[in-house]
Amino acid sequence: MREITTDDVPEALGPYSQGIVSGDTVHVSGKSGVDPETGEASESVAAQTTQTLENVATVLEAAGTSPDAIVSATVYLTDMDDYDAVNEAYRAFLSEPYPARTCVEVSRLPAPLDVEITVTAERGDD
Repeated sequence: MREITTDDVPEALGPYSQGIVSGDTVHVSGKSGVDPETGEASESVAAQTTQTLENVATVLEAAGTSPDAIVSATVYLTDMDDYDAVNEAYRAFLSEPYPARTCVEVSRLPAPLDVEITVTAERGDD
């Protein structure tokens, strides 16, 4: 098991790793739509989703893989009415075949944001 860290995404808000490589699998902790350069997030759920996926991609790249290798994702929304906007941003960022995915509505996220995404991806040998 190997920890993945990068300064190119916002720091973790708690005692967890940005990502973990275990064998040929990368597990990326929940990422949000905070822009790592500004520390701010858009009010738009679509923009938050795009930034969230960019943050996920950055951790995957630090682990030696890419969004094309994502096999599963879990999307947490604070309002399921945002489902279509999230899907639109998700579809624009990822390509077919899309990863297996679960989407759930939650009452709150650790930061005052509307979406969080965690993924599992494959990677090749070091």
